[in-house]
Amino acid sequence: MKDIVIVDCISSGVNFIRDILNMGYNPVILELKPNSDDVKSYKEKMDLEYDEIDCLYELVYEKETYEETLEFVKKMDPLLVIPGSERGVVLANKLAYDLDLVGNPVANLDAMTLKHKMQKKIARAGLRNIRGKRISSAEDGVEYFNNKSFEKVVLKPVHDSEPSNVRICSTEEEIIENVNDLLTRKDIFGEDIEDIIIQEFIDGDEYIINTASNNGIHRITTIWKYKKVKTSDGSFIYDALESVNDLSLGEVEMIEYAYDVNDAIGIKYGAVSGEYIIDENGPVLVEVNCHPMGGHLPVDFLDKVSGQHETDSILDSYLKPERFLEKRKEKYNLMAHGALKMFIAPKDLMARSAPIINIAPQLRSHYGIVFEDLISNETFFSKTQDITTSCGLIFLAHEDSSVVNEDIKFLRSVEKNAFKLVLSEESDEIQTINKNVIIEKLKLVIDITEKYGTGLLITDQPVYDVDILQVGLSDIENVKGTFDFVLLNLNESFIKRSDEITVDIIFDIFSYIKVGGLIFIPDTTYKYVPGGRKGVEALVKSLNLKIEVPPYGMKNAVIASKIK
Repeated sequence: MKDIVIVDCISSGVNFIRDILNMGYNPVILELKPNSDDVKSYKEKMDLEYDEIDCLYELVYEKETYEETLEFVKKMDPLLVIPGSERGVVLANKLAYDLDLVGNPVANLDAMTLKHKMQKKIARAGLRNIRGKRISSAEDGVEYFNNKSFEKVVLKPVHDSEPSNVRICSTEEEIIENVNDLLTRKDIFGEDIEDIIIQEFIDGDEYIINTASNNGIHRITTIWKYKKVKTSDGSFIYDALESVNDLSLGEVEMIEYAYDVNDAIGIKYGAVSGEYIIDENGPVLVEVNCHPMGGHLPVDFLDKVSGQHETDSILDSYLKPERFLEKRKEKYNLMAHGALKMFIAPKDLMARSAPIINIAPQLRSHYGIVFEDLISNETFFSKTQDITTSCGLIFLAHEDSSVVNEDIKFLRSVEKNAFKLVLSEESDEIQTINKNVIIEKLKLVIDITEKYGTGLLITDQPVYDVDILQVGLSDIENVKGTFDFVLLNLNESFIKRSDEITVDIIFDIFSYIKVGGLIFIPDTTYKYVPGGRKGVEALVKSLNLKIEVPPYGMKNAVIASKIK
């Protein structure tokens, strides 16, 4: 069985493993040397990546020198050597070239990996490019900024794919601060950042175009578009990445431009995940990334959206030219609308639970969710400023685009109005309950709800001298019969449980509501739910229940009904 070597097999690159096995070959991961002095943390990070692989593979390691690595890989007599991530691009293509395997010319590696070189290469081909300069000091950056009279500039390392190292500046002071900060950091290879690219800032719609190439012939696999939102402090933050299923104005020109970029860079084989912007002047390249699109995208999610999952199409471009060319004849026709909703943390926080984990599966377009495991550990999340500081991710997919859009809108509303339903800090303060006050409030609600028919009160505190059946939380399953409405009075039950479990309890209670039935949730309950009143309203909406107009005289209560 022939070996196929994947260099730095991480993120969505792990999807290669199953595809290689399915094609009848043996997958071999070539792990790169640690890119930091913290070898233990690096190994732990790599182990987490490999944990996502559910099939057999071989694991080998980069040697001290390139020559040693080349000899080691040569003895394997591999069929292919391909990159699994940005760090793997240079080594994979050099090995493929020196072993006389299918790949991209090493003469093009600078344009494939260095941000300023790719811009120069497309400029020489007569394509629109972003003006910029390579600098090594804050003084150089300020001088370039003033000479060009840009309103804003972008700073980023020459060779780095980390979004956290991309900075947008509009003043000399910001340039000085950010250049000096970047020059203290290391790039993805563990090397000190010594040079930075300063570029004009292009404001427009941002896209990802994924292509696979066979002998210089390119095929679009998927197109994605970023959606941004304005936060309370005026910043524009990435909110979602959505599949482009039908082309809009200007997008055909962008695709033609992307093909020209691939030609200018010199792409012959394999993947390009290109980042583009469309502004009033048309499309322009931000950067090419010559490996599978990142984001740890699940195979089944991509298959549901597009009928392929990038890594299978990439392997076809190397090994199955006939299949590649047949696919190229097909129309671009996605099977469903897909999106990645990126959660925005409004501040630095220590979270103890993530109730959204239990809420997300209620959404019609829900596919999967990626959040830290907070069950046993309190976890720090920094305020979201870019993609890397997003505090979590939900995958959405549905045949109807309006369903995906509604779910994104709902999640953004939860984020904005009831963030404790996303991540909850769960204070250590002991909440006190004034039972007498609660009971008096409940009596008023019970008086108003009598006109709705026969009711059931699920309560932590018994209420005397009222005509309504009362049960505690643990006795719900024993209740027989049907009721016109349910009244919730749960507070002590929620105080002693995590917010995730609180959400589960509410969902469980909602499941008992019959079609047409009402549920009343007064402040004696919603004050103890993450997000308060708006949190309860969000839970109601997530189950496709209807929030009812309150009757005159009833205050501080959420009323919901099951409509179908």
